[in-house]
Amino acid sequence: MTPLTEDIRTMTVTAPQPTAPRAPGTVAGRARGKLATVWAPPVVALVLGLWGITGPSAWTDEIVTIDVARRSWPELGQLLGHVDAVHGLHYVLLHLVDQVTGLGEFTARVPSALAVAGAAAGLAWLGRLLGGPRLGLCAGLLLAVLPTASRYAQEARSFAFVMVVAVLATGALVKSLSGEGRGRWPLAYAALIALLGWFNLLGLLLVPAHVVTVALRRPGRRVVMRLLLAQVAGLTAVVPLLLVAAAQSAAVGEAAPVTAGTPLNYFTWLLTPGQGTLPTALKLLLTATAVAALTLLVVRRHKAPPLALAVGVPWLVVPPLLLAAGSLGHPLFAYRYLLFCLPALALLLATAATVLAPRQQLVFALLPAVPLAASHLAIRQEDSRPWDTHAVIRTLRIHEAPGDAILFSGARCGLIATAFKEAFTGHPDLGTDRTAAGLGALDNLPADPALLQQRLAHTTRVWHISCTHLSAAAREAADRTAAAQEQTLAHAGFTPVDHYRANGVDIELDERPDA
Repeated sequence: MTPLTEDIRTMTVTAPQPTAPRAPGTVAGRARGKLATVWAPPVVALVLGLWGITGPSAWTDEIVTIDVARRSWPELGQLLGHVDAVHGLHYVLLHLVDQVTGLGEFTARVPSALAVAGAAAGLAWLGRLLGGPRLGLCAGLLLAVLPTASRYAQEARSFAFVMVVAVLATGALVKSLSGEGRGRWPLAYAALIALLGWFNLLGLLLVPAHVVTVALRRPGRRVVMRLLLAQVAGLTAVVPLLLVAAAQSAAVGEAAPVTAGTPLNYFTWLLTPGQGTLPTALKLLLTATAVAALTLLVVRRHKAPPLALAVGVPWLVVPPLLLAAGSLGHPLFAYRYLLFCLPALALLLATAATVLAPRQQLVFALLPAVPLAASHLAIRQEDSRPWDTHAVIRTLRIHEAPGDAILFSGARCGLIATAFKEAFTGHPDLGTDRTAAGLGALDNLPADPALLQQRLAHTTRVWHISCTHLSAAAREAADRTAAAQEQTLAHAGFTPVDHYRANGVDIELDERPDA
């Protein structure tokens, strides 16, 4: 064989072979798959959040939110200067909603539903960063279908917003750890830490969890310094709120003391908040399935993405430990303050799914199906909240008569008439001397017996409404008010003629023969 022949032979063997063109259907299918990975979690979360969103009755905290958000800017500023500044950013956000659409149960809750959808989208993005598209899709969908996420998607409070910001802040942390974008992602991280604190100061418990994550990853001195500066900048931006909140600490609500059962209750609450309505057997099945999945993750951790574990475990564990430790002096351990840890559980459960065989994945998907469905139904019941205000409104609508008056026995209980003005139109509120908005407070000022006696002279039927689900201090004050009101009613010749009871409220109809 001549050298020329040998060269031609070599070129023929080594020349790149033509590749078959990709089928258009394959490219389109991949595009649709990628689109589903991005959009499926937030869409599912939003659909579940909007499903039955007005079914559960608005309760104490939500009624306060609606009342405060409807106030004028000066009234809002006056209130936040005295109390509840920790929820100020959420009140401002809903005040803007009120300016655009008006505020009721639906419009007050929809922003939370959007926030949970944002958290599901953010967790899907975070999962992709930590372990690829499959982990992202699974984590986002898990967060979307967990009943606790839906429960707070239907709550007119700030906790869903804390959760979505916590997810985005964690994503910015991961981006910063990779060194990508250099100063851009640490800057975003600092802004998100500040936003997290302004939505709720206890959300800043995420920062120590992030410190543990950084310590586990050991990214290098430059990255550590950037992240440290970002955390300091973010925390510094929250100092003004911290100073105001410290002066308002006496107004912090009551919380149950930490006990030996608190860790298990915390874990169960993350899975389903309907602990009072979900049957014990279903609750145990749900908890046991999640524990088994996490146990298998620990056993097979070498197969899991290391960064997913370094992010998820501190996020799930560190904040409740710190909150429990802080509660030893003054009880603060309310589970809703830890809603921002729910994405960590979804992330770890999704990570567990990646180390399971296909048959095991099927078993772990089917076992919790019934408990999850039952919990979703339970949290959407009218009486699933501490106050069944719908029952109050319905009772009045069915049994009311022209000229009926209303008498609330608790200062905050009277805000029901403020939040649902249309339901109480034509029924004067006899028990309020000055409104909470006028006082720059959260509670109405009750009428004294002399003023109540004067008002009773103009009516013959009074609906006496008592709210029974209150903190110990509020309950004591409400009992004193109710006792004084009952004496005044009896002195004015009123006697009880009917009684109705619903979750968290007692409704009594008092009448006086026509003079």
